[in-house]
Amino acid sequence: MTQAKSDVLLGTLDLLVLRLLELGAMHGWGLSVRLEEITDGVFCVNQGSLYPALQRLLRKGRIKSRWGTSENGRRARYYELTRSGLEQLKEELDSWSRTSGAVNQVLAFDGTR
Repeated sequence: MTQAKSDVLLGTLDLLVLRLLELGAMHGWGLSVRLEEITDGVFCVNQGSLYPALQRLLRKGRIKSRWGTSENGRRARYYELTRSGLEQLKEELDSWSRTSGAVNQVLAFDGTR
């Protein structure tokens, strides 16, 4: 049986983008490819989701961008995490930890307490 590719969970794309950019500047296509690689193909982000997320993060000042040359010699817009983005990442990681912990509690619940 083959595993179907999954869209990124609703509400987690910003968190994942901020986390990847914490590792270093990347262009949009690189972000998409890296996310798919790290998750062994489980998360596949299409351009229709990724670029609006990047624009939203730019408007909020969580990331900044600059033009550069990609690995294949093409002009590409590179995105970098800002100080505000790093703060947002820390907040979202805390929130994710609480949320995923609560979900795990419900999944592990055996009906007794």
